[in-house]
Amino acid sequence: MQQCRERTRLLIGHGNEEALQMAKEIKANYLVEWILRPQEGLAMIKVRETARQTLFYLGEVLITETKVRIRGSIGLGILTGSHPDLSEALAVVDAAYRAGLPETGEWDRYWDQILEKEKVYKKINRAIREKTSVNFSTMQD
Repeated sequence: MQQCRERTRLLIGHGNEEALQMAKEIKANYLVEWILRPQEGLAMIKVRETARQTLFYLGEVLITETKVRIRGSIGLGILTGSHPDLSEALAVVDAAYRAGLPETGEWDRYWDQILEKEKVYKKINRAIREKTSVNFSTMQD
């Protein structure tokens, strides 16, 4: 399906339930070795200042990260906030794709659901923006 970054973006943004279900399928059929159990930590937020094009650290953000190994392939799940179950699911799904497990080829149904959710989300947000936008051509002096 998608590359790792896009896959993770979709699962975090619109496919939490699907990620948990995918991970459940994999854990039922394969040995999942823990490298790092779900753990909270802090990560620095790096920002580029636009005028001088210099980097600086804006502050810290809470993250949850997990690392697993399935059939020799390592999977990583990192997201902002305290979400140990989702972090674990992301790591398992990542490892499954990296290991080329046959189940990943059958996950099109999940990706179809996630992409449909994203489409609806974008449509709702576009409608909200259009409703609140100002039409300058109708404004008078």
